[in-house]
This record gives sequence, structure tokens and C-alpha cells, in this order.
Amino acid sequence: MKVCAKDVMVRGGLVRVARLAAEGFEFWDNPEAALTYLRDNRCGIDLVTFMQKLPAAHPQYDYPMEWDNVAALPLSSFDHWWAKQIDGKTRNMVRRAEKKGLVVREVPFDDDLVKGIWDIYNECPVRQGRRFQHYGKNLEAVRRMSATFIDRSIFIGAFLAERLIGFAKLTTDDAQSQTALMHIIAMLSHRDKSPTNALVAQAVKSSCQRGIPYLVYSKYSYGKKSADSLTDFKASNGFQRIDIPRYYVPFTRVGRVALTLGLHHSPLDCLPEPMIMRLRQIRSNWYTHKSSKAFEAS
Repeated sequence: MKVCAKDVMVRGGLVRVARLAAEGFEFWDNPEAALTYLRDNRCGIDLVTFMQKLPAAHPQYDYPMEWDNVAALPLSSFDHWWAKQIDGKTRNMVRRAEKKGLVVREVPFDDDLVKGIWDIYNECPVRQGRRFQHYGKNLEAVRRMSATFIDRSIFIGAFLAERLIGFAKLTTDDAQSQTALMHIIAMLSHRDKSPTNALVAQAVKSSCQRGIPYLVYSKYSYGKKSADSLTDFKASNGFQRIDIPRYYVPFTRVGRVALTLGLHHSPLDCLPEPMIMRLRQIRSNWYTHKSSKAFEAS
């Protein structure tokens, strides 16, 4: 459904929770108007959740609230990021990409880009210890997925001898107050060339050229999950954890009870971190084994 011209998704069985479908890339300028619309139209929703938008990190609304977070990079200029916000190791990674012959630039959304993205997606069925959700998608599915928010997206390609080996998609919010990395990925076979570091560098440059004050890379931390290689990557490229209010507005008795008992969170959030880490390792081993068997059979 659309609420205040933005798509809203509703998930859950016993507790139906609504949020913006593109949360993190879209925000309600007037949350009260959106909440009023949802109440008046009796959409069968028990609970509505929404996040505040940068740079407002202090609570602005009188609704039940919990702290969430984003990985955000405050921007002023590319030179400032290069000299002050990253260390020598990260600068060397960006230089390495150039020395290895990588060319990184903004690119138009066209058939060549879609084909290149398709090639990257279909390189390997497993990434970061889990099944890669885009592996096996056909060209048309990749085109549809990549074309979201096309009017306010920036595509960046990393090329090696004219072959696309990595790309990033930046999406700006309506107010041009932040760009968010909707996707950044590179071929595993070319990771020795540091393509993701080079893509982040160009993302910083592209954002600064447009006068956008924040570059956001999803969350900095997820629930009880401990720091991992992705967190380290974000930190080394200058991203900081910024805590942001997340509001929960109950519409029904079920919603109020769920909020009181913490049932609006994933059941995994109730497990101790050592158990969650063990489950992740089992999952990683399973997908790695499954992937290797598939390649042996091919």
C-alpha cells in the first residue's frame, strides 16, 4: 500500500508490523500524517515502526522508542575524507586498485550495466557465509531490481580492461540530505585489487560533488551480532555508528501487548550471543559445503 506517496509493507502473523518498504532510503516527512492515514483506513495493522532521519539524532516525537543505529559517514569534501577520516592502510588499498589497473567512474543505467551486474551476481552462490540471494536471477529480474529509485540513484562501476568487476548503487533521499549505499559488491576473483575500497572512494567523491552531507552504509551493528569483517570495513572507510531513535506506535491491543513483552523483535534476539554465533558458523559451513559440491558436479 502507499502512504503519503511512499510504499509501506506489512509483515507478521500474530503481530502485524508496518514500516516503509524502502526504510533507510525513504523517510516520512510528516510521520503524524502517515499514522493518521493508517489509523483512519483500518489497515489491519497492530504496530507501526519508523526511524528518524539524520542529522536529527535526538528524539523528536512522543511515541514509544528504542535506539537503532546507522553506519554514517559525515562529509565535507573528498580531500577531508582522504586526509582526516581514513588511515594510511585504507588509502593504500584505494591506491592499490589504481595500480592494478582498476578504473572507477559513474556510469549510466543501461543494458551494459545490467549485464555486468548480472555477471557479478552469478559469480558465486555463497557470500559471507550465506546463500547469496541474487545468485541465479535472470537478466530481467536484475534489471527490475536495479532500476528502483532510478530518478535519484547514482551508479558507480569498477572496470578492469573495460569489464565490470564491481559496482555500487547510491540512492539519495527526497531532501538530498543523505546518500545511502543500496548495494556495493565486487567479484570475489578480483578482491586482490581492492575494488570495494575504490568504489567507496568514488561514492564519497560523488556525494561531495553534489553537496550531500552524509553517506550511509546500512547499519553499523545488528542486534547482538558482534563486530565482523563488514563492520571493520565500514570503520576503516570512515563510517561511524550513529544511534537514531526508532519509534513503535501500537494501533491495537495486540500491538500494545507485543510492544510490552518485546514480541515485536525477532526470536533470535532472545538468544545469547554465543549461541547465535554458533548458529551462524553452522550456516556458513553448510552453504560453503553445498557450494563446493555444486561446483564439483558442474
